[in-house]
Amino acid sequence: MKITPLSLAGLIIFEPSVFHDDRGFFFESYRQDLFDQAVQKNIRFVQDNHSLSKKGVIRGLHYQLPPMAQGKLIRVVKGEILDVALDLRKSSPTFGRHIKEILNEVNKKMLWIPEGFAHGFLSLSNEAEILYKTTNFYSTDHERCVRFDDPSLKIDLPNESKKIISSKDLMGSMLSNAEVFP
Repeated sequence: MKITPLSLAGLIIFEPSVFHDDRGFFFESYRQDLFDQAVQKNIRFVQDNHSLSKKGVIRGLHYQLPPMAQGKLIRVVKGEILDVALDLRKSSPTFGRHIKEILNEVNKKMLWIPEGFAHGFLSLSNEAEILYKTTNFYSTDHERCVRFDDPSLKIDLPNESKKIISSKDLMGSMLSNAEVFP
C-alpha cells in the first residue's frame, strides 16, 4: 500500500496494491496495523456509512464538534468524486485552507481526514457510491456545516453540470461564523 501525506498536516492518501487477473481483481482495502502506523496513533472506527449521489450532488462541508468529533476514512466504490477537506483547527498554520482529491473506483484511493477538518464532495459521475468509516458516532446535536460556496474558501469546482445541494447544506455557515476547533 502506498501512503502519501498531503499538504495539510494529518490528511493522508492510501493507495492499495491491486492484483488483477482474468477473474477480476483483489486488494486489501483496509489494514489496521498499516493505518495506525501511518496516522501515528491507534484509531478505532465505530461506524461505517454508505452513500449514493447523483451527478452534480454536493455534500458538505460536514463536521462534528467535540466530544463527538469524527475522523473519516473515505473510499469510492462506484463512480468518481472530487473530495474536499477543510482545516478547521484554529491553532493550525493551515486553518481555513483545503485540499481537493479525485477519488474513484479506478484509482481506489482512500482519504484519511482526522478530527478538526470539515469534509465534503462533488459527485462527478452519473452515480457515485461512497463508503466511509468514522471514529465517532453520528450526533445531530454536534453536527455542523460550512458552505462549499463560501467565497473566502476559494473552492474551485467544475462548472460542467448543475449542482444539487440539500436545503440543510445551504443553511451551513460561512467560515467566519463557523464553530471551529481550538
